[in-house]
Amino acid sequence: MKWLLAPAITLTFLTPTPFNPSAQAETPMTQPSHNGSNTQSGGKSTAPASTSQNGSQHLVITRAGAQPSSQGPAANFTGSVVVTPLFAATEHTRASAASVAFQPCARSAWHTHPAGQTLVVTSGVGWIQEWGGSKREIRAGDVIWTPPGVKHWHGGTATSPMTHLAIQEHVNGKVVDWLEQVSEEQYRAPAE
Repeated sequence: MKWLLAPAITLTFLTPTPFNPSAQAETPMTQPSHNGSNTQSGGKSTAPASTSQNGSQHLVITRAGAQPSSQGPAANFTGSVVVTPLFAATEHTRASAASVAFQPCARSAWHTHPAGQTLVVTSGVGWIQEWGGSKREIRAGDVIWTPPGVKHWHGGTATSPMTHLAIQEHVNGKVVDWLEQVSEEQYRAPAE
């Protein structure tokens, strides 16, 4: 399977907004107004589709660049990592997603997800490792499922950047439990 990214899907790097993966992002959404034209609103997304006064639903489009990117916090990442929220959980859905761009040598801390996580590598080459297992190489087009509660980390290799989409479901408002940093010894161990 090949993933093709449209030119409109461009990451904006290094904006100062901090990313909180356990909070729902404020999402500028295009919503229909009473006169049928589209307007921008800055509220939280409450549904995957906008509902009009007569109860019918409409598509909601969040434009590329509408979601601010931010540097991954040092408490949860090592190196240069940029996180771009893509969509938040709503009253109708539990899933949220972000695009995460790791520069060479950058990686997440060890962490778990209460409902698991799906990663879709969109560019580059990276590494992923579950606790007690071997470090493994991942490449553009790879899809990785991490079951609930499995301790793991992921990031770029020592010489290559890697970007992935991270999709996870919320459990009681939480998508991740952050743990200790990946040590240099763990990061530099041979890959499988």
